[in-house]
Amino acid sequence: MSPTLHPLPVRARLLAAGLVLSPVGLALAACGAPVADVEAAPGATDPVCAEAMVSLPDQVAGFDRRETDSQATAVWGAPSAVVLRCGVPTPGPTTEHCVTANGIDWVTRDDQTHWTLTTYGRSPAVEVVFDDTRAASSSVMVDLASAVGRIPASGACTSTGPTTAPPLPSAGAPDAGRQDEGD
Repeated sequence: MSPTLHPLPVRARLLAAGLVLSPVGLALAACGAPVADVEAAPGATDPVCAEAMVSLPDQVAGFDRRETDSQATAVWGAPSAVVLRCGVPTPGPTTEHCVTANGIDWVTRDDQTHWTLTTYGRSPAVEVVFDDTRAASSSVMVDLASAVGRIPASGACTSTGPTTAPPLPSAGAPDAGRQDEGD
C-alpha cells in the first residue's frame, strides 16, 4: 500500500525529500547552524531569481552558507555575516555610490552598523547586507558575481565625475568658450 501524499509547497517537498532520502542530510540538519529567519523580498518568486539562487557559492567571504526559511534568500555565517535577498525593487537612477566588481554593478550604502549592496541595472535586483567588520565588501562582491551575473544586465553604473564649466568668454573675445549645439 502506498502512502498518501499531502500537497506541500515546493520548498517543503524538496526539504522533506532531502531529509528522507539522505541520512547524512538528516545528521547534518541535526547538528548544523539553526535555520536563518530572513524576510523574502517582494519579487522573490521571479523565475530569474531562481537562476541566480541555484548558482550561489557554498562560501562567501570565508563563511559557510546555511539554510534560510524564505524563498530567494541566502545566509553565510553563524551568526549571519552576509545575507542575500533576490527580488528587491530595482534601483532607479541614483546619486549613491555605485561600483563595478567582476562585471556586476552595485549601489553601496554604509549606515554605520552594516553595509548594503544592491545590484544596479539588473531586474530583479539582488540585495546583500553584511557586517563589514566580519566580511570585506570586495570579497562579498567577487564571491557573488558569478551567481548574480545570471540575472541579465539592462543598465550599468555611469561615472559622472567632477565637471568643470567652460571658461567664460572674456570681454575681447566674443565667442571664446561657446559650444555649438552639435559639439
